[in-house]
Amino acid sequence: MKWLYVAAGVVLFIKMLVMPNPAPDLPFSIVEVVVQDSGVSNAVSGIIFRNRLYDTIFEVVVFTIAIMGAHFLLANEKPSSVVYQVTDEPSTILARVGATIAALVAIELAIRGHLTPGGGFAAGVAGGTAIGLVALTSPPEQLQVIYKRWQIATWEKIAVLVFIILAVLTLIGVELPPGELGSLFSGGVIPLLNILVAVKVALGSWAVILVFIRYRGLL
Repeated sequence: MKWLYVAAGVVLFIKMLVMPNPAPDLPFSIVEVVVQDSGVSNAVSGIIFRNRLYDTIFEVVVFTIAIMGAHFLLANEKPSSVVYQVTDEPSTILARVGATIAALVAIELAIRGHLTPGGGFAAGVAGGTAIGLVALTSPPEQLQVIYKRWQIATWEKIAVLVFIILAVLTLIGVELPPGELGSLFSGGVIPLLNILVAVKVALGSWAVILVFIRYRGLL
Protein backbone atom coordinates (compact mmCIF):
# COMPACT_ATOMS: atom_id res chain seq x y z
CA MET A 1 0.00 0.00 0.00
CA LYS A 2 2.89 2.33 0.74
CA TRP A 3 4.22 1.94 -2.80
CA LEU A 4 0.81 2.88 -4.17
CA TYR A 5 0.92 6.16 -2.25
CA VAL A 6 4.46 6.84 -3.47
CA ALA A 7 3.51 6.10 -7.09
CA ALA A 8 0.48 8.39 -6.84
CA GLY A 9 2.67 11.16 -5.45
CA VAL A 10 5.23 10.74 -8.26
CA VAL A 11 2.52 10.79 -10.92
CA LEU A 12 0.99 13.93 -9.44
CA PHE A 13 4.40 15.63 -9.31
CA ILE A 14 5.11 14.74 -12.96
CA LYS A 15 1.67 16.05 -13.91
CA MET A 16 2.43 19.41 -12.28
CA LEU A 17 5.74 19.64 -14.17
CA VAL A 18 4.52 18.49 -17.58
CA MET A 19 0.99 19.96 -17.56
CA PRO A 20 1.11 23.37 -15.89
CA ASN A 21 -2.11 25.32 -15.62
CA PRO A 22 -2.28 27.81 -18.52
CA ALA A 23 -2.65 31.48 -17.68
CA PRO A 24 -6.11 32.83 -18.52
CA ASP A 25 -6.29 34.98 -21.64
CA LEU A 26 -8.12 38.03 -20.34
CA PRO A 27 -8.71 41.26 -22.28
CA PHE A 28 -7.78 43.28 -19.17
CA SER A 29 -5.29 43.29 -16.29
CA ILE A 30 -6.72 41.97 -13.03
CA VAL A 31 -4.24 44.06 -11.04
CA GLU A 32 -5.30 47.26 -12.80
CA VAL A 33 -8.96 46.47 -12.19
CA VAL A 34 -8.32 45.87 -8.46
CA VAL A 35 -6.31 49.10 -8.15
CA GLN A 36 -9.01 51.15 -9.88
CA ASP A 37 -11.79 49.52 -7.88
CA SER A 38 -10.11 49.89 -4.48
CA GLY A 39 -8.36 53.22 -5.07
CA VAL A 40 -5.03 52.09 -3.58
CA SER A 41 -1.72 51.43 -5.29
CA ASN A 42 -1.09 48.19 -3.39
CA ALA A 43 -3.41 45.71 -5.10
CA VAL A 44 -2.88 43.19 -2.28
CA SER A 45 -4.35 45.63 0.25
CA GLY A 46 -7.22 46.25 -2.15
CA ILE A 47 -7.97 42.54 -2.30
CA ILE A 48 -7.62 41.94 1.45
CA PHE A 49 -9.70 44.92 2.59
CA ARG A 50 -12.22 45.07 -0.24
CA ASN A 51 -12.55 42.07 -2.57
CA ARG A 52 -12.26 39.51 0.23
CA LEU A 53 -13.19 41.60 3.24
CA TYR A 54 -15.39 38.80 4.61
CA ASP A 55 -12.28 36.60 4.93
CA THR A 56 -10.30 39.38 6.57
CA ILE A 57 -12.98 39.98 9.19
CA PHE A 58 -12.89 36.34 10.24
CA GLU A 59 -9.08 36.28 10.16
CA VAL A 60 -9.10 39.05 12.77
CA VAL A 61 -11.72 37.17 14.78
CA VAL A 62 -9.70 33.94 14.61
CA PHE A 63 -6.59 35.77 15.84
CA THR A 64 -8.63 37.15 18.76
CA ILE A 65 -9.89 33.65 19.61
CA ALA A 66 -6.31 32.33 19.49
CA ILE A 67 -5.24 34.91 22.07
CA MET A 68 -8.19 34.00 24.30
CA GLY A 69 -7.27 30.34 23.88
CA ALA A 70 -3.71 30.95 25.07
CA HIS A 71 -5.07 32.61 28.20
CA PHE A 72 -7.60 29.83 28.76
CA LEU A 73 -5.24 26.88 28.27
CA LEU A 74 -2.53 28.27 30.55
CA ALA A 75 -4.73 29.86 33.20
CA ASN A 76 -4.71 26.81 35.50
CA GLU A 77 -0.97 26.22 35.30
CA LYS A 78 1.50 27.31 37.94
CA PRO A 79 3.46 30.45 36.98
CA SER A 80 7.08 29.81 36.15
CA SER A 81 9.56 30.80 38.84
CA VAL A 82 12.40 31.32 36.34
CA VAL A 83 12.35 33.67 33.37
CA TYR A 84 15.03 33.12 30.74
CA GLN A 85 16.27 36.41 29.29
CA VAL A 86 19.20 37.93 27.44
CA THR A 87 21.58 39.41 29.99
CA ASP A 88 24.89 40.15 28.21
CA GLU A 89 25.28 43.77 27.19
CA PRO A 90 26.09 43.32 23.45
CA SER A 91 23.05 41.14 22.87
CA THR A 92 20.87 43.51 24.88
CA ILE A 93 21.97 46.49 22.82
CA LEU A 94 21.42 44.62 19.55
CA ALA A 95 17.97 43.44 20.64
CA ARG A 96 16.87 46.95 21.61
CA VAL A 97 18.22 48.43 18.38
CA GLY A 98 16.34 45.72 16.51
CA ALA A 99 13.20 46.53 18.50
CA THR A 100 13.49 50.20 17.55
CA ILE A 101 13.90 49.34 13.87
CA ALA A 102 11.00 46.87 13.98
CA ALA A 103 8.76 49.46 15.64
CA LEU A 104 9.58 52.07 12.99
CA VAL A 105 8.94 49.52 10.23
CA ALA A 106 5.60 48.68 11.86
CA ILE A 107 4.54 52.33 11.82
CA GLU A 108 5.64 52.73 8.20
CA LEU A 109 3.79 49.59 7.08
CA ALA A 110 0.63 50.56 8.95
CA ILE A 111 0.46 54.11 7.59
CA ARG A 112 1.65 53.46 4.02
CA GLY A 113 0.69 49.83 3.59
CA HIS A 114 -1.97 50.72 1.03
CA LEU A 115 0.65 52.42 -1.17
CA THR A 116 3.68 50.14 -0.87
CA PRO A 117 4.26 46.44 -0.09
CA GLY A 118 3.08 45.86 3.45
CA GLY A 119 -0.16 46.38 5.29
CA GLY A 120 -1.85 45.86 8.62
CA PHE A 121 -0.91 42.23 9.21
CA ALA A 122 2.75 42.80 8.30
CA ALA A 123 2.81 45.92 10.47
CA GLY A 124 1.32 43.99 13.39
CA VAL A 125 3.94 41.26 13.04
CA ALA A 126 6.71 43.88 13.02
CA GLY A 127 5.20 45.52 16.10
CA GLY A 128 4.92 42.17 17.88
CA THR A 129 8.55 41.46 17.00
CA ALA A 130 9.57 44.77 18.58
CA ILE A 131 7.65 43.92 21.75
CA GLY A 132 9.20 40.44 21.83
CA LEU A 133 12.73 41.84 21.56
CA VAL A 134 12.00 44.25 24.40
CA ALA A 135 10.63 41.36 26.47
CA LEU A 136 13.89 39.45 25.97
CA THR A 137 15.93 42.24 27.55
CA SER A 138 13.59 43.81 30.12
CA PRO A 139 12.24 42.70 33.50
CA PRO A 140 8.91 40.90 32.93
CA GLU A 141 7.29 42.97 35.69
CA GLN A 142 8.00 46.15 33.72
CA LEU A 143 6.09 44.97 30.65
CA GLN A 144 3.20 43.79 32.83
CA VAL A 145 2.98 47.15 34.61
CA ILE A 146 2.96 49.07 31.32
CA TYR A 147 0.37 46.66 29.90
CA LYS A 148 -2.00 47.30 32.81
CA ARG A 149 -1.27 51.03 33.19
CA TRP A 150 -2.17 51.82 29.59
CA GLN A 151 -5.12 49.39 29.50
CA ILE A 152 -3.65 47.56 26.49
CA ALA A 153 -6.23 44.79 26.67
CA THR A 154 -9.03 47.36 26.41
CA TRP A 155 -7.42 49.10 23.42
CA GLU A 156 -7.03 45.74 21.69
CA LYS A 157 -10.75 45.04 22.06
CA ILE A 158 -11.62 48.55 20.87
CA ALA A 159 -9.46 48.04 17.76
CA VAL A 160 -11.29 44.80 16.94
CA LEU A 161 -14.71 46.36 17.51
CA VAL A 162 -14.00 49.44 15.38
CA PHE A 163 -12.52 47.25 12.63
CA ILE A 164 -15.64 45.08 12.49
CA ILE A 165 -17.93 48.15 12.44
CA LEU A 166 -16.00 49.82 9.61
CA ALA A 167 -15.82 46.55 7.68
CA VAL A 168 -19.57 45.97 7.98
CA LEU A 169 -20.29 49.54 6.87
CA THR A 170 -18.04 48.98 3.85
CA LEU A 171 -19.81 45.74 2.98
CA ILE A 172 -23.23 47.41 3.02
CA GLY A 173 -22.00 50.20 0.75
CA VAL A 174 -21.10 53.03 3.14
CA GLU A 175 -17.66 54.24 2.04
CA LEU A 176 -15.34 57.19 2.58
CA PRO A 177 -14.21 59.37 -0.35
CA PRO A 178 -11.62 57.39 -2.38
CA GLY A 179 -9.17 60.29 -2.62
CA GLU A 180 -6.45 60.59 -5.23
CA LEU A 181 -4.81 57.34 -6.30
CA GLY A 182 -1.26 57.15 -4.97
CA SER A 183 -1.71 59.73 -2.21
CA LEU A 184 -1.55 58.97 1.50
CA PHE A 185 -5.25 59.74 1.98
CA SER A 186 -6.53 57.41 -0.73
CA GLY A 187 -8.50 54.19 -0.75
CA GLY A 188 -11.34 55.37 1.45
CA VAL A 189 -11.51 53.24 4.58
CA ILE A 190 -8.64 50.88 3.63
CA PRO A 191 -5.87 52.90 5.40
CA LEU A 192 -7.94 52.93 8.60
CA LEU A 193 -8.49 49.18 8.38
CA ASN A 194 -4.76 48.72 7.88
CA ILE A 195 -3.96 50.68 11.03
CA LEU A 196 -6.61 48.90 13.09
CA VAL A 197 -5.33 45.47 12.05
CA ALA A 198 -1.77 46.52 12.87
CA VAL A 199 -2.82 47.70 16.34
CA LYS A 200 -4.82 44.53 16.95
CA VAL A 201 -2.03 42.14 15.91
CA ALA A 202 0.71 44.03 17.77
CA LEU A 203 -1.26 44.37 21.03
CA GLY A 204 -2.50 40.79 20.76
CA SER A 205 1.10 39.62 20.37
CA TRP A 206 1.96 41.59 23.50
CA ALA A 207 -0.74 39.74 25.45
CA VAL A 208 0.47 36.33 24.25
CA ILE A 209 4.09 37.19 25.06
CA LEU A 210 3.15 38.09 28.63
CA VAL A 211 1.21 34.84 29.03
CA PHE A 212 4.11 32.69 27.86
CA ILE A 213 6.60 34.60 29.98
CA ARG A 214 4.45 34.12 33.07
CA TYR A 215 3.62 30.43 32.62
CA ARG A 216 6.56 29.16 30.57
CA GLY A 217 9.38 31.46 31.60
CA LEU A 218 10.31 32.09 27.96
CA LEU A 219 8.90 33.27 24.64
